[in-house]
Amino acid sequence: MSDTLTHSAEGASDEDSAFAAQDAALRHWTHATPGPIRIGSKEHRKMFCRMLLDTHDPYRPAVLDWPKLEPDALRRLTSLPVWDIAVQTEGRASIRVKTYAATVSDPLLRAAIEMDGDEEARHKVVLSHLVEAYGITLAPEPHYPPPQDPEWAWMFTGYSECIDSFFAFGLFRSAQRSGFFPAALVETFEPVIQEEARHILFFVNWVAWYRKNLPWWRRPWHSLKVAAIWIKLVWDRVAIARGIDAEGVAHDSNFLPANREVLGDSLKLREMIELCLREDQQRMSGYDSRLLRPTLVPALARLALRFMKP
Repeated sequence: MSDTLTHSAEGASDEDSAFAAQDAALRHWTHATPGPIRIGSKEHRKMFCRMLLDTHDPYRPAVLDWPKLEPDALRRLTSLPVWDIAVQTEGRASIRVKTYAATVSDPLLRAAIEMDGDEEARHKVVLSHLVEAYGITLAPEPHYPPPQDPEWAWMFTGYSECIDSFFAFGLFRSAQRSGFFPAALVETFEPVIQEEARHILFFVNWVAWYRKNLPWWRRPWHSLKVAAIWIKLVWDRVAIARGIDAEGVAHDSNFLPANREVLGDSLKLREMIELCLREDQQRMSGYDSRLLRPTLVPALARLALRFMKP
């Protein structure tokens, strides 16, 4: 009997070690080409595409093991007012990304953007299985039509994730530290959070590459489109923060709108922003340092810290 238990424990340990090694490999990636890489070059495009493709985690939502929760943990999870928004956001993101991918002629870039869209669709499936596993009732989902302007929709999704993921990284870690999310649930959901880090890393490098390759006379129009996207993103998040939607429609946001005292560990606003900055840096740190990192939202966060009391 003891030999059987020993072999069983060794087998479980070997399996855990294999999963840990795979996870580490997906979080640490270096491009094979040595030396400096010029932003906007073909090699730069190859680098950020290969990063996304090579670090894809092949988990299947259908086989994720959703842990049984204690009554208090289940109540906290089901009380979060985010699930309708989260599921609908991923549904919209998937169709937007895939629609843009269909317009891209370069095979490697198209494959990478299609992978991005597939992962967004998978996030929606993960969330759908989560709410089903824990008996969370969702509002009826709307139809997700293909966007009329695929490039606009792709950029809107990318910039949206740059904002929302920055805060989600910190809130997720805060919820883990406080015990709001049980350890088993954190472990199950962690791959989704890390995928968002890969997506925004891919997106900011695509933006830089794309703009470098635009004819000079098209760059002002591109800048105007980006400015319009940011205006709409700010408008949408103000609406979410107010909890008001005149049309009764959930706006796009991955950011958890529950306040930090409820979700996290009662951090002060300054402490929460500092945590978001640390988590943002940590989740990007394993990927090739020659890849550009998101800068605008972290820079705004650091600026905000300058006006807050220590």
